[in-house]
Amino acid sequence: MSQLERNKQIVVDYYQTAFGGNPEKAIADHFGDRYIQHNPDAADGPEAFTGFVKWLRGEYPQLQLDIKRVLAEGDMVVTHSHLILEPGKPGRALADFFRLENGKVVEHWDVIQDVPETAANPNGMF
Repeated sequence: MSQLERNKQIVVDYYQTAFGGNPEKAIADHFGDRYIQHNPDAADGPEAFTGFVKWLRGEYPQLQLDIKRVLAEGDMVVTHSHLILEPGKPGRALADFFRLENGKVVEHWDVIQDVPETAANPNGMF
């Protein structure tokens, strides 16, 4: 398996484990020696990440993360996902960018957009 494929597997496991309700395991298995966060609403570090995931799951206990696409280039892995906060609601479209070092997640950027109820085209967001 190529390093790009391994990186994709690492990110998918990290992301699904964390948002599936076990951010501590995601951190233990997949965080590097630091975690740099570029979302202006989130602090750096594993404690901040754990706090965010626990808060989000507390607000939305039925949340579901559906990863639609995973792309990799160099040390970057990009996911395109549908975050469903509550069943029956449109949720959010996510584009997440993860940088890895030595097989560990060390940096994160994201772009988040609410999925609208209606659209000007029939194409959907995913």
